[in-house]
Amino acid sequence: MPQATIPHYVFDNDGAHSADQHRCLADLLDPLSFARLAGTGVAAGWHCLEIGAGGGSVARWLAERVAPDGQVLATDIKPSLIPSHPGLTVLQHDIVHDPLPDAGFDLIHARLVLSHLPDRQRVLTRLLRALRPGGWLQLDEIDITHWPALLTPDGGARELYETYLTTLATVLGAVGGDPTWGRSAAQAVAEAGFTAVDPACHVEVWGPDSPGLGLLISNSHHLEDQLLAAGMTPGQLTGVRALMTEPGFRAVSFTVHTVHGRRPQAGGEA
Repeated sequence: MPQATIPHYVFDNDGAHSADQHRCLADLLDPLSFARLAGTGVAAGWHCLEIGAGGGSVARWLAERVAPDGQVLATDIKPSLIPSHPGLTVLQHDIVHDPLPDAGFDLIHARLVLSHLPDRQRVLTRLLRALRPGGWLQLDEIDITHWPALLTPDGGARELYETYLTTLATVLGAVGGDPTWGRSAAQAVAEAGFTAVDPACHVEVWGPDSPGLGLLISNSHHLEDQLLAAGMTPGQLTGVRALMTEPGFRAVSFTVHTVHGRRPQAGGEA
């Protein structure tokens, strides 16, 4: 995930809770990302770019798919959490400003990256040029417009959960992120000049011990200072963490949007 492009990006890979956050993200989103990536036909010999690789789980999966002759370049502003793996090259890289090779990749994947970049459309144009003709782009993004609690012990607990979600959205928005951008991703990909644009959406119900609520609990620790500065109290944070472990608690997930697009073949459609 990007770090330096946004001066005060809240999910810093150097944070005490960063590894836990990436583990939760992998548990929650890897099955969706992998299934859609497999649909591109990614196979031995492909050259892939994984942008904002975070903990590296997707980059490792890709490296195993393209072995033995392919190559995966995994980038991040702070790539220290990406483990080494055969066929995987790790690079410190800012997708907004640092150079990319023209027509260098068969597949580019970015998960929860562009929603944090104010100049998303320019980045998409750069990614189009970096793909070989017929190459694939996959973006995985989210939309938190509608993700309410479904079952809570009482009305006060429901209000507390909604307060946490609202404050979390405020914290993310204050540093330039847009956690609703997933719903706009397909249109943005099409407007950038990609063809064969194919969006897919996924929603589920989260309960205790689910990766989704695990992520929200992790975020409540990772962003504790920002959440307190935005108006939550220590007691509210303690209470909402306990609520999300209640056996009967249920909530709707955010919507995960996974978008495919292709660079047009020379002289025609992808």
